[in-house]
Amino acid sequence: MHSHPLARLTPLSRERLIRRHLDEGLPLRTLAAEAGISLRSAYKWLARFRAGGVTALADRRSVRRTQRRTLDPQQLQVAVNLRHQRCTLRRIARALQAPLSTVGRLMNALGLGRLRNLEPRTPVRRYQWERPGDMIHVDTKQLARFERVGHRITGDRRQGASRGAGYEKVHVAIDDATRLAYVEVLDDEQKATTIGFLARAVGWFSEQGITCRRVLSDNGSAYRSGDWRKACQALDLKPIRTKAYTPQTNGKAERFIKTLLDEWAYVIAYRTSEERNRWLPRYLKIYNDHRCHMALGGLSPQQCLQRLLIAE
Repeated sequence: MHSHPLARLTPLSRERLIRRHLDEGLPLRTLAAEAGISLRSAYKWLARFRAGGVTALADRRSVRRTQRRTLDPQQLQVAVNLRHQRCTLRRIARALQAPLSTVGRLMNALGLGRLRNLEPRTPVRRYQWERPGDMIHVDTKQLARFERVGHRITGDRRQGASRGAGYEKVHVAIDDATRLAYVEVLDDEQKATTIGFLARAVGWFSEQGITCRRVLSDNGSAYRSGDWRKACQALDLKPIRTKAYTPQTNGKAERFIKTLLDEWAYVIAYRTSEERNRWLPRYLKIYNDHRCHMALGGLSPQQCLQRLLIAE
């Protein structure tokens, strides 16, 4: 058998060390130091030699010497039936007179390790509008202002705190069909601010060749206001709101915000929040023109937009 590639001694060297200790009476500590191994290793080889002779000085395989216990097909079927009756793993092991670890390992392999996995899952409903502008997702995210590098980077909340700096709101608008995004960092999310952002977003999408037809938002106070509905009517938009406590309906905006935080807001140690905001246009240029999306078949939002515009 081949020796371990990092072993300091070969089987022959181990035998020589043991022979010198047994035949010449040299201290094992001295021999271990000369060979460059620990005294514990030397005693290990001595014990193996006394137990099995020269052949025991070879490296042993690291695989298990015993096979894991399992259940025969009939027992496994009984275990699955009991699990579907919502029996605990301990109760199943007791009924089959089998080790709990064996039952748990087999149930995990079958996806039945947790009782909640027995319940039918609600199928994920995914959708994507065919034409650019058919649906624009809007949302906001609060970010703290800071005057020095904060705990998100340093990991220490006691240092770098910018007390009294306040907060600012990141307003996002993303096209459902192309994932093309428009973002602004504003002071608040009041009605006037939100409506102003919507008007500028619709104008920007129009410059890209997108005619906005619907806008989807959550149930924030600004989006439920009459002024919001009037603004949508003036912009020829149909306002749609998500179902209460169902943020996944606006999932494209939620996911884009997470991407924005990971790849822009918290990606490097900005010295101030103003410096962070100055980098936003550059990141959006990268996101819209170069960053590929698996949902778009590896295309960037701009590439997807050009393809859809040509198809029309």
